[in-house]
Amino acid sequence: MSHKLQIRVYYEDTDLAGIVYYANYLKFIERARTEWVRGLGIDQSRLKSETGIVFAVRRIEADYLTPARFDDLLEVETTPARIGGAKIELEQRVLRGEDTCFVARVTLAALSAAGAPARLPVELRERLASAGTGS
Repeated sequence: MSHKLQIRVYYEDTDLAGIVYYANYLKFIERARTEWVRGLGIDQSRLKSETGIVFAVRRIEADYLTPARFDDLLEVETTPARIGGAKIELEQRVLRGEDTCFVARVTLAALSAAGAPARLPVELRERLASAGTGS
C-alpha cells in the first residue's frame, strides 16, 4: 500500500539552471515519510516522549532520472518494502505526471534516546504491517 503526497516546486527549490537542486529531493521524500507515518496514526513526538524512540536515516540509495523544474506539481509516493526488528525499508518515487524524476530506497533505523539501535514496539510493527508491509 502506497502513500502519496503532492509537492509544488518553488523557485527556492531550484538551482541556476532552473531545475530542482539535487538535495531538495531528499527534503521532498523526508516530508512524504513524515506524512506517511502521520497517516498511519503514529505521533512521532509522542513516540519519542513515551519510548525515547526516534527514526534516523541509515542508508539511501538514490537515482536522479529526469529533472523537475520550477512550478512543477510533483507526487511523492512512499511504499513500505520491509519492516525489521529495528529498521524500516521504504521505496520512494518522485513523479511528475507519468514521468519518474527520482527514485530512492531508504533504510530507517529506530534509535533509543542514547542513540543506540532500538527494537520497534510491537504495536508500531503491527500498525506498519497492517499498512501493507512485509516482514
